[in-house]
Amino acid sequence: MDETTRALIKLALNEDVGTGDVTTDATVPVDQRTTGRIIVKEDGVFCGGRLVEAVFRELDNGVDVELLVGDGEHVRAGTLAARVTGQSRAILTGERLVLNFLQRLSGVATTAARYVEAVEGTGATLLDTRKTTPGMRLLEKEAVAAGGGANHRMGLFDMALIKDNHIVAAGGIAEAVASVRASADGVAVEVEVVDLEGLEEAIAAGAERVMLDNMERDEMAEAIRVARASSPALEVEVSGGVTLESIRAIAELGPDYISVGALTHSAGSLDISLELGEDA
Repeated sequence: MDETTRALIKLALNEDVGTGDVTTDATVPVDQRTTGRIIVKEDGVFCGGRLVEAVFRELDNGVDVELLVGDGEHVRAGTLAARVTGQSRAILTGERLVLNFLQRLSGVATTAARYVEAVEGTGATLLDTRKTTPGMRLLEKEAVAAGGGANHRMGLFDMALIKDNHIVAAGGIAEAVASVRASADGVAVEVEVVDLEGLEEAIAAGAERVMLDNMERDEMAEAIRVARASSPALEVEVSGGVTLESIRAIAELGPDYISVGALTHSAGSLDISLELGEDA
């Protein structure tokens, strides 16, 4: 468990429990033990299993978690995903946080899987973006990968992505690329372009990847053709307003990557519950 995730769990428990779980403390005997069953209530892709034990162990170090479903596994409604055995108070207090994590991450994984299925056979790779929930980026990007997608840069530190405002501030695409080369030698450079003129400038500046942002279909097709003709090594990414309904047609134009912010910023939650008691 990485330190960022461990800190997130502690923060989330503090937010939820505060000075104490007044309902559970009043109704559940201190020494009572029980088993909780985590059940997936709708079809989807499961994700977040490693967080189940991490959360409950913060409340009961002796909790026993039996995961029955792995991250990235496609599940049907009614699937028993895990059993948790330990102090009843700990299980009831941690229930909501565990389900919040599982529902959110499984929702992201399920959404990613649908997009991946839509581009199957085209050669295009589905990418996520930085449009993630603050503090949960690592987990949400893990969920995208569990759904079959791939991760774009983790943050501002591991790749140079020159966007429209950078271009304005630097005085142009060539100037922006040159500045990155001078200050961060060895870092891959991607340039966001919105038209064919910008694409030509990015190619001339020596970008390793170009992002075709919010282009109309015909212009996008021509941009991909121009990029391919310029250099076989130049990577082409398409971004902006991509939906589940439009992604197949975009993928068939031949880009290397398609990035979709909706994988994280608009993913719904998968319905998952926790029920006390042994298996029926």
